[in-house]
Amino acid sequence: MDVVAACQAFLAVSGQGSFTAGAAVARIPQSVASRRVAALEEHLGGRLFERSSRTVRLTPFGRDMLPWARRLADLADAMTQDAARARLRPVRLAVPAVCGTLVLARLVAAGRDEQVHLDLTPAGPVERAELVRALQVGAAIVAAPADGAAWQVPVGLAAVADPGRTAVHVETLRAGRAARNARRRRIWVQPEDDVAHVGDELARLGAAVGLQPSQVVTAPSLVAAVAATLTSDDLLACSRAQAGELGLHWRPVGELDLRRGYDMAAGTRDDATEVGQLLSAEIGRCLGVGDERRRRP
Repeated sequence: MDVVAACQAFLAVSGQGSFTAGAAVARIPQSVASRRVAALEEHLGGRLFERSSRTVRLTPFGRDMLPWARRLADLADAMTQDAARARLRPVRLAVPAVCGTLVLARLVAAGRDEQVHLDLTPAGPVERAELVRALQVGAAIVAAPADGAAWQVPVGLAAVADPGRTAVHVETLRAGRAARNARRRRIWVQPEDDVAHVGDELARLGAAVGLQPSQVVTAPSLVAAVAATLTSDDLLACSRAQAGELGLHWRPVGELDLRRGYDMAAGTRDDATEVGQLLSAEIGRCLGVGDERRRRP
């Protein structure tokens, strides 16, 4: 028996003094109201109403039970309202600062379709990890080694000039003897890629092929890295999606399959891990998954 529904029928009938009128107020058929009250009487072990052909009135037992029925019905209504508010309470999610406005807006819209309300906090990789560790966000999309990561985004090299359809080989940036005094082209690493599995991998590759340490540089900001790339023949380490937004020509790295890795880390919300499952495809689009269309020489 649904005790709450039975109590609501009991309250409606007692308030109207009639099963017919009470059923109308409760928006249920009169037969349903009668069955619910009868079931409640059987459950409680006593008659709630004295019935006549025209009216019903509370028995002494019914009058004693009425406040309890009202309390139970009020608690059920309060629980329903609190549940609705809880569903609307946003999950604060830390996302990479490199994600574009449009794809983030689409992520928020997709969340609403899934009854998940997102409050996005763009931040760098170190800050995102700290925010979720300090329980200042409900969840964070954190940097992780690409192997086994939930989302993987290829990182290539982008430049103002179109290098053609082939991959960019880092070894070609090594200066020859004739150009020893010439300015050496640089690879700019943005803060989002200042992590071991991206920035450090590029630095190791540069050292392995004979680049000077100053040729693989971590910029203080994405803006600084892009500015340096736009005003020279330098290269920006980035995803294909980023290169497209910046008007740069992107190619994969010839010697290395370089990828950003991302996982979902939960913080203050127990349900935050569900965000990554429900919105996996949209999160992937924000990060640039699926935009690589990689070409190898």
